[in-house]
Amino acid sequence: MMSPTGRKLFSPARIYIEEAIFSATLTTRIVAKFPHSSQEVIGDANELLRDAAMDPVKDSWRDCLLLARQRGPFVRRCPGTREHICCLYYNLDVAAGCDLGCSYCILQGYLNNPLITIYCNVDDMYRELDEILSAPGAAFYRIGTGELTDSLTFDHVTELAAELVNYFSDKKNAIIELKSKNISIEPLLDLQHNGRSVISWSLNAEAMQASEEAFAPRIDSRLDAAAAVQHAGYRIGFHFDPMLDHAGWQEGYREIVDKIFRRIRPESIAWISLGALRYPAHFDEVMRTNHPHSRIFLGELLAGADGKLRYFKPIRVDMFRKMHDWIRSYSRDVFIYLCMESKSVWQASFGWSPKSSAELKRLLDDRVRD
Repeated sequence: MMSPTGRKLFSPARIYIEEAIFSATLTTRIVAKFPHSSQEVIGDANELLRDAAMDPVKDSWRDCLLLARQRGPFVRRCPGTREHICCLYYNLDVAAGCDLGCSYCILQGYLNNPLITIYCNVDDMYRELDEILSAPGAAFYRIGTGELTDSLTFDHVTELAAELVNYFSDKKNAIIELKSKNISIEPLLDLQHNGRSVISWSLNAEAMQASEEAFAPRIDSRLDAAAAVQHAGYRIGFHFDPMLDHAGWQEGYREIVDKIFRRIRPESIAWISLGALRYPAHFDEVMRTNHPHSRIFLGELLAGADGKLRYFKPIRVDMFRKMHDWIRSYSRDVFIYLCMESKSVWQASFGWSPKSSAELKRLLDDRVRD
């Protein structure tokens, strides 16, 4: 099975099925898609995940798929970073793992096994969403599926993206954001989304896409997909996160900003976020080991108060300020925000700062509330 760009889509050689979700509708749908995959029913998914984590030959698990029950809540508040402004986003965990192989991916540290996991008890997920969104005095929720996985990379397996767009289409106090590097947007184009979905793409300078995003579609292909969902009436998000300091970064990122506004109308853009490379210091060895040829870990990365390695503050400010100015040369109205930065970095980069995380949440909510 091939993607529109010719990349081989994930197709499991072996499927492990946790007994608790053996009869679930999503399990049946997925198994039917891969009739030639071997199958094994297991009692406890956690035992298999521990085995995969302990196996020194990680590659032996990369063409396996685990269909499991989500034991905890599906909806989680983004944990944020101490002493930094957070947008107070909510994550919807429908899967764990990714097959795009990006050198900087934080999942390398958080998920210590290579086994792709899809949570199939989605009836529980929808009940949980119903309870949250219908609670008396419920707040406005921006909810996304792109933290523990790419929102579209396994959609040919699950078909959940269209389901979620349909589910949120009549919700007055929430939107769903599908955040991806992929371009499999055809199932979304004819849906009655009613403006309750934002389709977003993670972008980078093209030199960094080529060297650090091993199996992801090219930037031009992502922007073509964004233009297609714009035509279908969706709001669009763009996330430059992480921005990577490299020779020629100014020309590289300026070129991508130019390409965005040649294809996408400013009024179609819900938001653009900026964030610089950062990761917990204890992940450093894992990421360097997994990507020994990458040079992004050789930059001026210093441990901050939150224990994360980040670029030296003047480097971050320079990158953010220039990106802000390039975007503003095309639009005064597109909302630009920083991901996990302090008030002082906001002020130095943009000339203003939200007073609090709550204020940033309100500003972002207002972009998509109506």
